[in-house]
Amino acid sequence: MHVGDVDLDGPFRVRLHGKGDKWRSCPLWPETVDLLKELDTVQSGDATLPLFTSHHFRPLTRFGIYKLVKRHTKSLDTGALGRKSNGVSPHVFRHSLAVGLLEQGVDVNVIRGWLGHVSLDTTHRYAEINLRTKQAAVAACLPPVDSSDTHLQTS
Repeated sequence: MHVGDVDLDGPFRVRLHGKGDKWRSCPLWPETVDLLKELDTVQSGDATLPLFTSHHFRPLTRFGIYKLVKRHTKSLDTGALGRKSNGVSPHVFRHSLAVGLLEQGVDVNVIRGWLGHVSLDTTHRYAEINLRTKQAAVAACLPPVDSSDTHLQTS
């Protein structure tokens, strides 16, 4: 991604190059725009510079971003269930955003376009996973069955 791929003057958006050599445009939150404007690469005014760079001032690759996310999230708690986690990856952020948008009632077709999915079926997996997660949470919270309650037993 280059400085020229972000529109920080409005409407706030970024052009992303993804799988299948496809380009898409995604909106940016004003808070994100404020932070991007602080980057040295943006302040240079050179649209051809990489937006994000490594500490060696080379373009930050997806592998570099993966390593940064892993490094900064490795100390996070595994949660109340105490299960071993594979940690957080950039895909976890992507998935969390999609599920959050679904929970807020955003149309699944809008989410499909945002994520760059060709098929709506791919995006529907987020809704299905979310429903299964909710059902599992409800099942985990069911009150225990007391076997001494004879009025619940059938003869």
